[in-house]
Amino acid sequence: MEKIRVVLAGNPNVGKTSLLNHLCGTALTIGNFPGVTVEKKKGRTIFQGYEIEFVDIPGIYTLEFYTSLDEKVAVDYLKQGDYDLILNVVESPKLERDLYLTLQLAQLKKPMVIALNMADEAEALGIKIDEARLSEILKVPVVKTIGRTGKGTDELLEAILIAHEKNLVPTLSRIPVQIVSGAEPLNFDYASLAQGLAQEVLRKRLITQRNISDFLDNLLLHPVFGIFFLFLIYYLVFKTVFDLSSPFVDFLDSFFSDFLGKGLSSLLSRSGLSDFLVQFFGSAVIGGVGTVLTFVPTVFLMFLFITLLETSGYLPRVAFLMDRFTHRIGLHGHSVIPLLLGFGCNVPAILALRVLPDPKDRLIVMAMIPFMSCSARLVVFSFFASLFFKNPVLIVFCLYMLGIFVAVLTGLILQKTLYKKELSHFVMDLPPYRLPSAKMLFRIVWLHLKSFLFRAGTIIFAISVVIWLLLNLPLGEKNLENTYAARVGKAVSYIFAPLGLDDWRIGTSLIPAFLAREAIISTLGVIVEEEKEEKVEHFDWKSKAQEQGRRFVEAFKKGLISLINPYPTVFSNEDKEDEEKQTIKEKIKGLFQPPQALSFLVFILVYMSCMATLATIWKEAGKSYALLYFFYSLFLAYILSTLTYQFSRIILS
Repeated sequence: MEKIRVVLAGNPNVGKTSLLNHLCGTALTIGNFPGVTVEKKKGRTIFQGYEIEFVDIPGIYTLEFYTSLDEKVAVDYLKQGDYDLILNVVESPKLERDLYLTLQLAQLKKPMVIALNMADEAEALGIKIDEARLSEILKVPVVKTIGRTGKGTDELLEAILIAHEKNLVPTLSRIPVQIVSGAEPLNFDYASLAQGLAQEVLRKRLITQRNISDFLDNLLLHPVFGIFFLFLIYYLVFKTVFDLSSPFVDFLDSFFSDFLGKGLSSLLSRSGLSDFLVQFFGSAVIGGVGTVLTFVPTVFLMFLFITLLETSGYLPRVAFLMDRFTHRIGLHGHSVIPLLLGFGCNVPAILALRVLPDPKDRLIVMAMIPFMSCSARLVVFSFFASLFFKNPVLIVFCLYMLGIFVAVLTGLILQKTLYKKELSHFVMDLPPYRLPSAKMLFRIVWLHLKSFLFRAGTIIFAISVVIWLLLNLPLGEKNLENTYAARVGKAVSYIFAPLGLDDWRIGTSLIPAFLAREAIISTLGVIVEEEKEEKVEHFDWKSKAQEQGRRFVEAFKKGLISLINPYPTVFSNEDKEDEEKQTIKEKIKGLFQPPQALSFLVFILVYMSCMATLATIWKEAGKSYALLYFFYSLFLAYILSTLTYQFSRIILS
């Protein structure tokens, strides 16, 4: 089967990655801002006997120079890369601007296809593009597409085959001289030619009146109201996530504890399996991995809203809005984008720093990103906040705000000491507001959720097994206080005593947390399950399944009520105690008092997020910088957590 290697080239934010998702059925990162594609990303599809391999490179404005690492990657690949055809993605509403790059790409002497993307937005603005005339002038296929819905992708694949088979290379020497008055065909400047070419193919353009986008920008970009709406939007996101996910989290907690855990133990015991292995499945698998999986609804909803904010066009406006604040620590608004990406995962956020042209900016923001609460921290925050506080939404929101405050403080310290620099100017092309298609939205969310499930099935499972083994060694030891796990926990508990975390079980959970934050919950789940002394009894699968069905229906009803009336918070301390059926969550609750829980959460927030983040900093900035940051975050976490415990103990007493 013949392979065609196609590179997607275009300006930032023209929808290349979104279009690639529909061409290949893959879910790559999508966002309405420069830098979403930091490295080359690939996708492939089979079409009419050809294997077409697509390479998505970072967006660029010109081949003549570059100002950041991601632009260098793109320019180098276009000039020296091994590919067969260029798919030039053009933003239809901004045709003239994008044709500047199109004309430069034509000089590479490669077969080319032009995708007039966002054709629906151009039509809504009254912009009519004669694609047949543009194709006639440049001598290459031109196809109208809508990256948001995937419309035009089949025609695009057809055009790629035609351009490849007929070797359709754009020829600038055939462009009519009259398009650029007074210019020779081979002696022109790209800007003038792009302007003339756009005028030639634009058949109609209506001047639109003030629309809803202008109205929203006047509110969301206002120096005062914009900040208010920023905090309001993020608070409502947190509240909606908690209110909707809470009933399903409680259902899954009961499902894993009362149904799956006890049912599996009964089944394995009756099958003749040894008590040792029965205990392994009940404690390590259900107690560890199962406890983490109870937060799948929370993770799903959080990524749903984060993705919606990214793809709707609001995220770059946050960067623009925060520019005047970031200037005070020597950064420009572009720095906000990687910081916001850190709310999903710190690792890709650090990699996204390659869009920043100034090396000093990259180092400063790199030190700030790990304080952004990632999705793994959210799982821990929501778990403990829901157990100890009547308004967990407010607690989690305050933790996120504390993380931002510490990040800004860190950036300010670095800017004033190690990395003094001149303030830079900030120019950003704001995209229009867009509502992503439901199919694409959920495809992206599934990619994130799949990553979370993979971590639960690999890293979290491995940690749970190790902890369970340490809780059962030396062999034959019945008292958990004398196990290897307890010895390790007691050794570190002295260090954490000023933080109020002197229980060896808590200290033990903090050790694997460096590998993955969710490991805190799985470790505590394994410990409390190992502590229980329950005889395996007969399990009535039918009645228990019916009971779980009723609980699911009840959870669904509560979720609908929250959706209709988002004001009340579903999480609460009340009515959670059940003496006969105590879930894993309730057992873990017995290990903490509220001041300890607050101290614990602050420590988890501030110290280095995970080993993957440290490894990424090591790779991007070097060993010395990574180690310096590690000890800085550890010291800062220790101080802030100690202060939190001491003050909260006084206040709550």
